[in-house]
Amino acid sequence: MEQFIEIKAANPDSLLFFRMGDFYEMFFEDAEVASRALGITLTKRGKHYGRDIPMCGVPLHTADDYLQRLIALGHRVAVCEQVEDPAEARKRGAKSVVRRDVVRLVTPGTITEDNLLDARRSNFLSALARAKGGEGGGDRFALAWIDMSTGAFRLAEFDAAALAASIARVEPRELLVPDSLLDEADFRLRFREIGAATGAAIVPVPRAFFDGATAGDRLASFFGVASLDAFGGFTRLETTAAAAVVAYVDKTQLGRRPPLDPPQREASGAAMAIDAATRANLELVRTLGGERRGSLLATIDRTVTGAGARLLAERLASPLTDPEAIRRRLDAVELFLRDSSLREEVAGRLARAPDMARALSRLALGRGGPRDLAAVGAGLAAAVGVFGRLVEVEMPGDEVAAAMAALGTAPHDLGGRLAEALADDLPLLKRDGGFVRAGFRADLDETRALRDESRQVIASLQATYAGLAEVKGLKIRHNNVLGYYVEVGPQHAPAMLSAPLNATFIHRQTMAGAVRFSTVELGALEGKIASAGERATAIELAVFDDLTAAVIAAGAGIKRAAEALAALDVASGLAALADARRWTRPKVDDSGAFRITAGRHPVVEEMLAEDGQSFVANDADLGAAPGAAAASTTGEGGRIWLVTGPNMAGKSTFLRQNALIAVLAQMGAFVPAAAAHIGVVDRLFSRVGAADDLARGRSTFMVEMIETAAILNQAGPRALVILDEIGRGTATFDGLSIAWATVEHLHAVNRSRALFATHYHELTALSERLERVVNATVKVKEWKGDVVFLHEIVPGAADRSYGIQVAKLAGLPAAVVERAKAVLTELEKSGGHAPASLIDDLPLFTAARRRAAAPAPDAPPPPVLALLDGLRPDDMSPREALEALYRLKAERARDEG
Repeated sequence: MEQFIEIKAANPDSLLFFRMGDFYEMFFEDAEVASRALGITLTKRGKHYGRDIPMCGVPLHTADDYLQRLIALGHRVAVCEQVEDPAEARKRGAKSVVRRDVVRLVTPGTITEDNLLDARRSNFLSALARAKGGEGGGDRFALAWIDMSTGAFRLAEFDAAALAASIARVEPRELLVPDSLLDEADFRLRFREIGAATGAAIVPVPRAFFDGATAGDRLASFFGVASLDAFGGFTRLETTAAAAVVAYVDKTQLGRRPPLDPPQREASGAAMAIDAATRANLELVRTLGGERRGSLLATIDRTVTGAGARLLAERLASPLTDPEAIRRRLDAVELFLRDSSLREEVAGRLARAPDMARALSRLALGRGGPRDLAAVGAGLAAAVGVFGRLVEVEMPGDEVAAAMAALGTAPHDLGGRLAEALADDLPLLKRDGGFVRAGFRADLDETRALRDESRQVIASLQATYAGLAEVKGLKIRHNNVLGYYVEVGPQHAPAMLSAPLNATFIHRQTMAGAVRFSTVELGALEGKIASAGERATAIELAVFDDLTAAVIAAGAGIKRAAEALAALDVASGLAALADARRWTRPKVDDSGAFRITAGRHPVVEEMLAEDGQSFVANDADLGAAPGAAAASTTGEGGRIWLVTGPNMAGKSTFLRQNALIAVLAQMGAFVPAAAAHIGVVDRLFSRVGAADDLARGRSTFMVEMIETAAILNQAGPRALVILDEIGRGTATFDGLSIAWATVEHLHAVNRSRALFATHYHELTALSERLERVVNATVKVKEWKGDVVFLHEIVPGAADRSYGIQVAKLAGLPAAVVERAKAVLTELEKSGGHAPASLIDDLPLFTAARRRAAAPAPDAPPPPVLALLDGLRPDDMSPREALEALYRLKAERARDEG
């Protein structure tokens, strides 16, 4: 307990997994927390200051499963191992405690184990540095983020307005923040919001981690270089954030360093800015319910490797703003779309490629096993196969050519060596042995033979001795006292005790029914057999270390090949998607255009297709008016479409599909449309749906206004703005006024391309005086009092909302629907003011009058009720039931008369 308390004191912010034989045990408060989190039994062990010590534990062989659950809940775990052989501890005294120490801190952003990671999602650890703004200037921030499982390392700097959007784009599992920043109430609140939106664990760390004066030296020391100049130019703030994240890696890995790439700086504005609310509203990577199924990512993901899936998600999160870079990606997709046989062959080879980057990282950190070596070997073999197929392609395009160059320079000979050295059936852990292929090392084969075939060796030696002594009954036996020995009957002992046999057989023991001998050869063989298992394991571990060193030495080439395979997987997967769904190549340039022909919502279309239904495509044109100059060159703004029409008609779907088409086009994918011409969107805003934040005292309307304010304060001429039902959360005239002013501001100040859905039909009058405001509506058809949605967007404005018809479709009681129709008629007659006649006829008073006119309790029941009481539906034939119905209607008519 003294040892536990001492080690726990050095790791107060982590649960301590304390190794005790075949278990990891936890004590005191750690045990109480872990037992609740893991659902395991809380027991006790010994006493501390007279009180029972709470304890719980998990078996060593299943510890990873429990670790995974703790990390998923946001806990940090310090793994404390025995760092001394128990035999060594006993030399210090019979009651000496085996030395233990923390060998690793496990946190959400630093895990690398395959079974703790999502193969199709990056696992980013990030650090945020701040520079306070001087007079007239706002705060500046820098974000550094790494994926320890792959080595990716990136940096970006931005202003305070882009803070939440930048973190949401990266979506780190763990975000390191200076503890001084969290001391400020405003930032504490903002980071709570960011953590809730992204799922990141917000970790306060000492300010020393963010010491800008020493950051450059610390970063250079980590990478073993004299200067950071070779990596490119970084700002002091970016260097500070990068140094903080590597310092945290050093702390948690206790000196073991993952094979991180040199940091890469992302230029400001290189990616489309999408804030957290917009990402959630558009359901880019998960639905509003938190599920992957139903998101845009799940719909477009046709990758066959984990690395490809992670790269696809990264590209979706960060659509490009450089038309040339977008063109290169689209060229790669088009190559695979044109050549289906190439696409299928490459996809088939990629499907056999394990995750080389993550295997390499585990090996470099000393957590790898034989399967990680095999993963590298199989990945390199796949690289050879893919490269051999791609060299046959004429004019492959820039992106595919770059991938070919990386594959062509991969360490292919290392792949062959790994295949030659490793067995087909591999254990998970190197300590289990049996992973080196037979024939790779002669000494290992000999040792294994001795270990595994000792019976045959002993049997062979027994036959040799029987022939030498001419005793057919000679046996070689074994016990724990003598070890291996030769045994014969008493009648054969004189000959074996005499020359020349006594030179070979050494007398050990005489018994009533047998005489036992040993031999020099048998003694030596016994020693070899006893140590053969240990020697075989030692040889295999030496082979493992040699192969691991070779893999780490070739790490740069392996990572380049892994990145190339991932890029090819994304391109071929997007081509397969475009082929299956009839998607087309978009035109993306620096103009202010936004013209979509027959656009479709990718997620809704797929779901309808599963039910055998088709999606109604619609056009959109938000670019500058014909003849006007591009927004990017003159400041000419884009169009604002005011979209009216009933609920359930497809307005929100239409709004979202255009935003998703822009994201798909700029990430380098084909799009669900007959044609698309998009001038680069630098910022995307979406204010769709209703949500509240009751924990912070914010109503639905307040959240709506906060998000709208962010749009109006940040959107520019190259932004795309999606607004749905602004102002509906408050009184009618207040809401209409806010919506009206918002449209005017978008038109005059922001000058953004925008889609604005509304039920305020009064707004359509703005098109008469605002030149870039266009009215559009969703076509509907009335049929026998019901409304039929045609889901088609056409020019013009809706003259009504059809809300009551939608309520009827939703299943409101018929009485409510009829009453609503009557109230609507009266309101329309009076211009929206409730007349006195309507107030007098409120359902409340109508019900009161009916209760007043009700018959006394002792009055006889009405004839209709008497007839009903006499009916026995279960005993009636269909004809009798019909006749009864006619009698009831006739009686009702008499009552009304």
